[in-house]
Amino acid sequence: MRAYLFSLTILVADLIFIAPAEAYIGPGAGFAFLSSFLVLVISFLLAVLSLLIWPFRLLARAVGRRGSGLRGQADRVIILGLDGLDPRLTEQFMREGKLPNFQRLEEMGTFAPLATSYPSISPAAWSSFMTGVDCSYHNIFDFLTRDPRTYLPVLSSAEIGPARKTLALGKYRIPLGKPRVKLLRKSRPFWTILSKHHIFSSVIRVPITFPPEKLKGVLLSGMCTPDLRGSQGTFSSYTTRKETGRDQEGGIRIPVVREGDTIRTSLRGPENTFHKDGGPLEIPLTITTEPERNRVQLRVSGQRFSLNPRSYSPWIRVTFPGGFGSKIRGICRFYLSQLVPELDLYVTPIQIDPERPALPISHPFVYAVYLAKLIGPYGTLGLAEDTWALNDGVIDEESFLDQAYLYCKEREEMFFKAIERTPRGLCVCVFDTPDRIQHMFFRCLDEHHPANRGRETARYKHVIEQVYRRMDDLLGRLLERVDDRTVLMVISDHGFAPFRRGVNLNTWLFQHGYLALKDGKTTGGDWLRDVDWQRTRAFALGLTGLFINKKGRESQGIVGKGEELRNLKRELIEKLTGLVDGETREVAIREVVDTEIMFSGPYLDHGPDLFIGYNTGYRVSWECASGRVTEAVFEDNTRKWSGDHCVDPKLVPGVFFCNRAINGKAPDMRDIAPTVLNLFGLDVPPYMQGEPLIPETSAR
Repeated sequence: MRAYLFSLTILVADLIFIAPAEAYIGPGAGFAFLSSFLVLVISFLLAVLSLLIWPFRLLARAVGRRGSGLRGQADRVIILGLDGLDPRLTEQFMREGKLPNFQRLEEMGTFAPLATSYPSISPAAWSSFMTGVDCSYHNIFDFLTRDPRTYLPVLSSAEIGPARKTLALGKYRIPLGKPRVKLLRKSRPFWTILSKHHIFSSVIRVPITFPPEKLKGVLLSGMCTPDLRGSQGTFSSYTTRKETGRDQEGGIRIPVVREGDTIRTSLRGPENTFHKDGGPLEIPLTITTEPERNRVQLRVSGQRFSLNPRSYSPWIRVTFPGGFGSKIRGICRFYLSQLVPELDLYVTPIQIDPERPALPISHPFVYAVYLAKLIGPYGTLGLAEDTWALNDGVIDEESFLDQAYLYCKEREEMFFKAIERTPRGLCVCVFDTPDRIQHMFFRCLDEHHPANRGRETARYKHVIEQVYRRMDDLLGRLLERVDDRTVLMVISDHGFAPFRRGVNLNTWLFQHGYLALKDGKTTGGDWLRDVDWQRTRAFALGLTGLFINKKGRESQGIVGKGEELRNLKRELIEKLTGLVDGETREVAIREVVDTEIMFSGPYLDHGPDLFIGYNTGYRVSWECASGRVTEAVFEDNTRKWSGDHCVDPKLVPGVFFCNRAINGKAPDMRDIAPTVLNLFGLDVPPYMQGEPLIPETSAR
C-alpha cells in the first residue's frame, strides 16, 4: 500500500511539475531571477489544470502497461554502485574474512573484474554504464574539456547559462526568458528505455545526471551537480591567522579580526547577475567566541547556534536576497577547527537546498523536496566530500572522514527508502565514499609515498579497509531485502592505483618543440594563458590526454588534416610511449592511444586526440591538468590526494558482483545497460556496444 501511495504521489507530482525559473546557476556566473510570486501563480494554475486531466493520463498509462506484454527474468533489478571499489583490495579483504557479505554474494553468483571505460575516469565510466556505449558516442571524456574557440576550460557534462536577452533598467538587468541548463551527455540511459515500456525506475545520485532527464520514476542528480555559486564546490575558510601559507585552490580564504569576543564578517553566495556591476551576494555572519565555554555562537540568516571545536553543525539554511524580492536559498555546514589561540572556521560549499531547489536537481522536481521532508536536509553537491579542503589543509583527516560518513549516512537513507518504494522495476544508487576516501588516504598503504613526508600515516593505515567494511555492512542490509525475483548487481566504475609522481605533458611538449610560449617565456600560467597558438601543435588540459591544435577545429589551429595530422600523432605516440622518469628510472607512460583509431562515434572530435595510459604510480600532474607549463616534466605528488585511477585502464578495472551466474564473458562497463534491458525482457538497441551478461537459464 505504501508503494502504491508513493507511486501515486509521484504520478501527481509528475503531472503538476514545472521546472521553476527562480534561479540559474552557471560556473562563475551566479544567478538570474524571475519573480518568485510569478512562479507561484503559474505553478498553481498548472497544478489545477493538471489535476483536472490526470485521470485521463492515468487511464492511458494503465492501458499502455497492459499492452506491453513484457515477461522478463526479474521483477526487480537493484544496482549498488560503489565508486572506486578496487577488485584487488576487495579480493584481499574477502580472503582475510573481512567482507563476509561480498563473499556471500560471490558464492550466490559472480565476482569478476569489470573493465572500465577508456579513459578510466568516473564521468566517462558512469556515462558508459548508463548508455552502453563509449565516450565518442556519449560525449563525456573528462570532467573538463576545452572550448575550441577560446582554449579555456568548460565543464564537459552540462552547459549552464543565463537568459539570452535581458532588459536594462538603470543599474539592474532583468532576464527576458528562461535560463539555459543543458545536459551535454548524449545517447540514452537505459532507464529511459525502461520508461517507454512503463517500467518504473528509482535513480539516486548516479553521476552525470544533471540536469535531470524525464523518466517513468524518480531521479536525484549526482556528480557534476553544482553548488549555489555555480562551481563544482567552493568552500569558505575564516581565520584570524595572518600567515596564510600555500594559496587555497578549492575555496575562499576570508581573514577576520576579533573585536573583543565578536567577529563580524559575511557569508558569500552566488554572483548577483541582477546588478550590472555583479559581485557576489553576501549576508552577515557574526561569530561570538566563548573560550571559557569552549565554543562559538554563530548568527547567520536569522538563526543562532553554538558550535564546539572539532564538530560539524547540522545543515544550516541560508537565504541570499536577490533582485526584486527574489530569494536564493542554500544549505551549508559549519566546522570549527580551532578556537584558541587562533580561530579557524570552515564552511562547506553552499549547496542547493533540496527543500527549495534553485535549479531542478531531481525528476520530478518535487522529488528532491519529498526526500528532504522524508529524511531531512541533505547534501546536493555532485562532488560533496570536500577533498580540496583537505588538500589545502583547511580541514584535517578526521574532519574529512566525519564529513564523508555524514554524506554516506544520508545516501544510505535515500537508498533504502527508494528500495522500499520500488517493489518492481529498477533501483540504482551510487555511493561516492570509497572513491573519495581512497583518493585521500591511498598514501597510507604505501610507506614510500612522497605524500607521507612529515605526515601521520600509522593512524590512518586502516582507513581504506574500514570503508570497505562499511560497504560490506551496507551490502548485508541490502541482501536482507532481496528476494528470488530480484537481480542484485554491485559494481564500481574503476579501481585504484597509487599516485606518487606527476607528469607535465605541457612541459614535455614545450621542451620538444610541440608547444610554444609567448615573449620568450620558459614557464606558463593556468589555463594555457601564455601559449603562443600560432606556433603550438599540441597541448594538454584536463586529466586524460593531448589535444592537437587542428585547423578548422581550434580557432587558431595550425595542424592540417590528413597526412600532417597522422604524422604528428604517430610521432607523439612513438616518443611518449615508454617515457622514462629520469629520477626513478621507471616507465611513466605505458601506452598512448590514437582516439581516432579506438573510437568511431559522432562526438570523437570533442575529446582528446591522444589518450595517455600512465603506469602505476604516475598521473598527469596537477599543474598540467590546469594548463600550466612548469620547469620540470616530472615531480613528486606531495598532496594528500595520493591515489588515483587516471592511468592505463587495464590497470584499474572495477568490480562486478551479481547474485546470478554470468555467461562467461569478461564483463565490461558497457554490458550493464544491455544486461538490465535483457532481464526485463526488452530487446537491446543495436547501437549499444555491450552485451547481456546473464543467460536466461540463470533465472530463478
